[in-house]
Amino acid sequence: MPGPGDRERGSPEEKGLSNLGLAYQKAAPYIAASTSLVAAVGVFTGVGIWLDRKFATTPWLTLLGVVIGMTGGFISFFRTVLAKR
Repeated sequence: MPGPGDRERGSPEEKGLSNLGLAYQKAAPYIAASTSLVAAVGVFTGVGIWLDRKFATTPWLTLLGVVIGMTGGFISFFRTVLAKR
């Protein structure tokens, strides 16, 4: 008969994970999804700025880069978040 101090086999404590570690483990996919959203917007905005300077089309290619980055980033974000439900 297990006593009050006995731990379950395979419990988080037995695996060396604290409550904080478990929280980070559960949040990791969402953190990665939000990071990829920010990265997509940043990269495509940067490319748009660079192209605007190269072709003197300010601000049109920057705006196009922002829209493409946001669209791709949100698609990736929602695919990740909805897959984890």
